[in-house]
Amino acid sequence: MKIKRALLEMLLVISKESHPHEIVALLAGKKNVAEELIVLPFEGGMTSAIIHTEMLPLGMKVIGTFHSHPSPNPTPSRADLEMFSRFGKYHIIVAYPYDMESWRCYDRYGNAVNAEVVD
Repeated sequence: MKIKRALLEMLLVISKESHPHEIVALLAGKKNVAEELIVLPFEGGMTSAIIHTEMLPLGMKVIGTFHSHPSPNPTPSRADLEMFSRFGKYHIIVAYPYDMESWRCYDRYGNAVNAEVVD
């Protein structure tokens, strides 16, 4: 899996700006490269975020999800794993303090995936 540097930097910024609330969105791209963020209406709290995927436009290619954790723990919860199983192959969690070392990528089963940052 690869992620565009500009997209990752945007994920870090919006996670920091939303702190201490979680944020959630979908990742779009092609050929296992996350290139765009699909922002849909969502409800974000201090311990969870729920996205309204029924508002996803037809034809959008979702390759995974993104959400933040306001704690320093980027490990997926049971609720995260449930969301992972429904949307795409790759799932990024950005944890506090929302820097280049505080994010992780997982597959739909919650296994860590090596993600390469590309320009």
